[in-house]
Amino acid sequence: MEKEICKISIANNWRGNEYIFYENNTIKRVYDHHSLNSNKTEWITPKEISKQSKDKLIRSCPEEFKEQIMLILDYP
Repeated sequence: MEKEICKISIANNWRGNEYIFYENNTIKRVYDHHSLNSNKTEWITPKEISKQSKDKLIRSCPEEFKEQIMLILDYP
């Protein structure tokens, strides 16, 4: 199992939306589709993340991981 870098939550109201970044450049997303369908998990690539979500992730990212997360996300 790869080592986790950090978890970043960009939750919207009551719906969870958390991204977990790993050292092998993989990204796991844990989110709530709706109140009856929570904690769905999917492995995603940076190309599957919208520009708006990437902006939120970088803004919410702890400073010590920001550079590494920007590289994983291929953030400008």
